[in-house]
Amino acid sequence: MNRYLCIALAAGSIVSTSAFADVKLATAKNCMACHAIDKKVVGPAFKDVAAKYGSQKGAEDALVQKVLKGSTGAWGGMPMPANTGVNEKEARTLVQWVLQQK
Repeated sequence: MNRYLCIALAAGSIVSTSAFADVKLATAKNCMACHAIDKKVVGPAFKDVAAKYGSQKGAEDALVQKVLKGSTGAWGGMPMPANTGVNEKEARTLVQWVLQQK
């Protein structure tokens, strides 16, 4: 029994550390200057992005490109500038995390 509890705690720790790391990455890459997880700031809430794109085929790749190159018109007139401080691997990590925010 004790062994299973340790395994469960270790697995939970990995999951929560991963989620925290992605919030840290989003903060470090200035995503949180315009976005929040659950409310609109300048850009849409990450939960709203997940709701809009989460079930669309190819959404992850499309959103990675929006992070890297910028976007206009998807959420109104305010453009999202390209995040030049993010490489493709980081953009993919961020988008995967955003799409989990349902």
